[in-house]
Amino acid sequence: MNEENFDIELAVVIVNFGLGSQVLKVAKENGIIGGTIFLGQGTIKQPFLEFLGITDVRKEVVFMITDSEIAKKSLSLIEEKFKMKKLKNGIAFTMPVNYFYGSHDKEKPSKKGVEKSMYNCIYVIVDKGKGNEVIESADRAGSKGGTIINGRGASAHETSKLFSMAVEPEKEVVMILAENEITEKIVEQIKTDLEIAKPGNGVLFVQNVNQTYGMKRPEID
Repeated sequence: MNEENFDIELAVVIVNFGLGSQVLKVAKENGIIGGTIFLGQGTIKQPFLEFLGITDVRKEVVFMITDSEIAKKSLSLIEEKFKMKKLKNGIAFTMPVNYFYGSHDKEKPSKKGVEKSMYNCIYVIVDKGKGNEVIESADRAGSKGGTIINGRGASAHETSKLFSMAVEPEKEVVMILAENEITEKIVEQIKTDLEIAKPGNGVLFVQNVNQTYGMKRPEID
């Protein structure tokens, strides 16, 4: 990268357990330097599976920061390779990053601001065990599901970090991708049901999404 300003994005890919390393391999082959894989828990909405009590599936969440053009190329190929247009095969999306640190210790400012998007990513950090309550609350407001990430540190006395925010070992991070039109409704529902405004009950924040992959309902083969 040169010294000029460029567009930086956070690329997020959510796939079934065991596929995160393959996603990173494809990304690296197409210019992304590296990324981080988190273990998450997704939800499956199927009446028969709910009857059997099998409604959760392990997911891997891959975070990668890169140039926007590289992200677009990589995620398009990842969408195709992992057949994300088919239901439950995974989703991917990008979000704007204002500043990036870590490349030769030089600050990399993005050259343009956040644009209005069709989707938002809602993050809710709650006590361990509360993640499913967040998902259920969001569902009541029209959400199509979400992913729960365990905020786990290296030991009981350490913390992990998400976007420079400390996440205690006993916390869960819930990620919900929502259409712009219903984001506020989902947020209000979660705030009410989980009483987020009360001290110690959790943290909720929303980021704009630049581009989504795998969000269209699949065609029947």
